[in-house]
Amino acid sequence: MSLLSDLTTIVAAGFEAAGLDASFGAVQVSDRPDLGQFQCNGALAAARSAGRDPRSIARQVAAQIESDHRLASVSIAGPGFINLTVTDRTLAGCMDAMAGDERLGVSPVEEPLNVIVDYAGPNVAKAMHVGHLRATIIGDTLKRLFRFAGHEVLGDVHFGDWGLQMGMLIVATRRRRPDLAHFDRSYGGPYEEPLDVTLADLQAWYPEMAREVARDEDVAAEARRATTDLQSGRPGYVALWEHFVRVSRASQERDFSDLGVEFDLWYGESTVRDLLRPLVDDALARGVAVRSDGAVVIEVSRPGDKAEITPLVLETSHGAFLYGTTDVATIQMRVADLRADLILYVVDSRQSYHLEQVFRAACRAGLSGRTVMEHIGFGTMNARDGTPFKTREGGVLRLGDLIEMVTDAAATRLEESDLAAGYSRAERAVIARQVGIAALKFGDLVNNRTSNYVFDLRRFTALEGKTGPYLQMAAVRMDSILTRASRRGLAPGAVLPPHHETDTGLVLRLLQLPEVIDRAMELRAPNHLAEFAYEVAADFSRFYEACHILTEPDPGQQASWLEMVRTARRTLELLLDLLGIEVPARM
Repeated sequence: MSLLSDLTTIVAAGFEAAGLDASFGAVQVSDRPDLGQFQCNGALAAARSAGRDPRSIARQVAAQIESDHRLASVSIAGPGFINLTVTDRTLAGCMDAMAGDERLGVSPVEEPLNVIVDYAGPNVAKAMHVGHLRATIIGDTLKRLFRFAGHEVLGDVHFGDWGLQMGMLIVATRRRRPDLAHFDRSYGGPYEEPLDVTLADLQAWYPEMAREVARDEDVAAEARRATTDLQSGRPGYVALWEHFVRVSRASQERDFSDLGVEFDLWYGESTVRDLLRPLVDDALARGVAVRSDGAVVIEVSRPGDKAEITPLVLETSHGAFLYGTTDVATIQMRVADLRADLILYVVDSRQSYHLEQVFRAACRAGLSGRTVMEHIGFGTMNARDGTPFKTREGGVLRLGDLIEMVTDAAATRLEESDLAAGYSRAERAVIARQVGIAALKFGDLVNNRTSNYVFDLRRFTALEGKTGPYLQMAAVRMDSILTRASRRGLAPGAVLPPHHETDTGLVLRLLQLPEVIDRAMELRAPNHLAEFAYEVAADFSRFYEACHILTEPDPGQQASWLEMVRTARRTLELLLDLLGIEVPARM
């Protein structure tokens, strides 16, 4: 139980004693700390429900709870707000309990779910670009958050490795390398590996081929035939496809590694390729899908829709399966094989219409069962002029280049601040990379995920203010205090009742952790973690400036403050880990 939960229980009992529903007793952190540390607004809602004066209800509830030994004061403000301040002894007890708990007072969920987080979504033949950043780091944070909460979580990259684009790449390769044995129908392997077809080649060939397919039906038909041959298992084409996947994944794994992101599953669209034909045939046989102008479609509109939702095409008139088909089949696989209770799709908000079609189609076909599917949409990362972030030449910036950009900027910041000056060149490079990634991730995650935001390299890499590097500096400072104390034989001890506004403020902040974790998970919103991490660091800074920990003459007070430092460090470490941010050993 957290402090807020305890206070809610106290006030809820007061409402019940007053003959009102206990649900009116919800307590929150005060909007007016000058009036109290916490507040309950339930008297206003209770008054509307009971037809009574809210202030009289508030007085009645206050009379019921004011004798509780955990409360220092209970007061009424305005039309019926109940303000609460807890005793310093209560704060100390709660802080001691948090410090002694390996989970810092955050209880694991009572009913763990099987959760799949679908994020990043890289494609074959394409190096990842800046547009993949948000899906990758928002998804990674949600995976970490749900896992910490106690759920069974799998992160799936959902690799784009199937469909017409594969046929286009096969045609493009045949034009440039017709000598390859892969194109000899009479040859069954083995095939040369590694091929001298690189990711750079594929990236150059694909847009050229896409333009040809768009303007020339003969080329489009050729690409479709190659796709059909691949999907029918033609050995040479399968070997080529495996090469495309291999070189693409190698590049993407490097970028993910630089970001500190890992996946439990590298499933792709191809993973469900054997499900596609049975899925379509079964949907037709049961009347769930119908033929329309030669294509197979599934109706997904519902009564009451405010806007038209068109049918989802499962199979084209040319006999090809589309993204929507593999997406529905992926839901089928995740439900039947992975036993998913909840699937979170961390995908650009612009894909909301497509995902709504897919979710409805899976439900209509009876493939999703009771599994909940959610689209975790997000906005774009923009340049200062408000347009999507690009290179100076107007192209899409590679993710690897963005990582190098923030790393170089972080190195410059460290040099300007004369930090890490005496360290080896190798250690300075490691710290610069850690600081750069922290700047990049925090600069993104601190924003509401549904909003667009402006990428500001100078602001993101600042060592002061609401930035990732500032949080790293705070954590390193906490480590330094604890290390210096240990060298002097000093150790954390029992937390004493706070007696200064800064240590009271830090305790009150730290005790909010369980609610912050719950809120971030409920809203699927990493920005709550990022904001809270900054508030912890800022409150710690004020505490450190006012309370001279290492020179405090009272041993008991000194040990108490050291425990507060240790608990603040553990809290900040947890929050940064959930955000995927590393803390350097020193700065």
